Amino acid sequence: MRPDHEFEVLERRETHAMRLLPYVALAMATFLAVASTRSFPASIPVTLGIAAGVGLWMLWWFTLHPQWEQRPALMAVYYVGLLAFIVVLVARNPLYGFFAFMGYVHAMLLPRWWKLAGLIAGALAVAGSQSGGFPGQRHVTWTVYLVLAAVNIVLAGTFTYFGMRTDQQNKQRKQMIADLADANQRLTATMSENAALHARLVAQAREAGVADERNRMAGEIHDTLAQGLTGIITQLQAAEQAADRPEEWSRHLRTAAGLARESLTEARRSVRAMQPTQLADAPLPEALAEVAKRWSEVHGVPAELTTTGTVRPMHPEIELTLLRAAQEALANVARHAGASRVGLTLSYMGDELTLDVRDDGRGFDPASVPAPDGHGGYGLTAMRQRVERLAGSLAVESEPGAGTAISATVPAVARDG
Repeated sequence: MRPDHEFEVLERRETHAMRLLPYVALAMATFLAVASTRSFPASIPVTLGIAAGVGLWMLWWFTLHPQWEQRPALMAVYYVGLLAFIVVLVARNPLYGFFAFMGYVHAMLLPRWWKLAGLIAGALAVAGSQSGGFPGQRHVTWTVYLVLAAVNIVLAGTFTYFGMRTDQQNKQRKQMIADLADANQRLTATMSENAALHARLVAQAREAGVADERNRMAGEIHDTLAQGLTGIITQLQAAEQAADRPEEWSRHLRTAAGLARESLTEARRSVRAMQPTQLADAPLPEALAEVAKRWSEVHGVPAELTTTGTVRPMHPEIELTLLRAAQEALANVARHAGASRVGLTLSYMGDELTLDVRDDGRGFDPASVPAPDGHGGYGLTAMRQRVERLAGSLAVESEPGAGTAISATVPAVARDG
């Protein structure tokens, strides 16, 4: 049950109890008054008639028309009538003091300053029941009556003050609960909007991924495979021209074979990058560790992955983007850095996922990196574009002779289901 709903239920129960209480108190006081009237049985019908009149007065003004509580003038008329009935009943029998305290309760229906007058009047009526009647009745003295009236006024005023404070605090608490509920609804709506936005971004990134892969593969073919094949052809042509020189012929063939092996390795790496079976068989950290291990075996440079935070499944496009970033960053290290060591760090944070790739290579000036050429080379610029399609960011820190650090940060969008 929501806190605001629970508060409303308790408030309704309290309201029902307070509406029933006057009738219970009137019935109990009437029973005691009738039971104690032995010397004047003829007065019992009169007492019952007055009690019935009080009941009808409360029924009409208080129970059947609860909306009149919001009309101060009508409530003042009701309270004056109720107080008159109380005085009459207490004058007939002091045991109606059990009902007289309702003068305190219903005084709360009056406007702010009228409450004080109502409480004083109610205290005077209750004092009459406590002293056994009003001055002039049953040998009741003014001294006793006024002392009891003063005590009742002080007690009623004190309890009323704290009651009003409590009522004010309850209203503030109710408003606070309502504000919290509204804030929670707004937060839920905002989170839903963010989730929908991330979903759209992921869908757009998936659509753009096809073009990215085409451009990346074109760049791979131009930057590695085409150059390798050109080198092989050049070496074979040189070997053909050196057919009468066995040693030179053999050297050209060995060079061509080496270039062919390197091109085959690059082709396999490109195919693996295009179809990342690592993510289908293992979580992202294991897939990145496998990429780093294979890269290290091929290039002879130690590469180690460190994972921080609580590992949890991410949306496939999120994981694919970071896997691609790691592969491209390692490819750049192999091509340009001349590094002796590479470190990868995958960090799971509250609402972000970050991949850092650091090397101790020769470094470069990030401002001097050219835009992708007409052949569609992937590079840092295309890597940044792909990360930014997921509302992420790519940061590059490097300087000549000081190594390079690449940091890709993307939203931590959880995997569906």
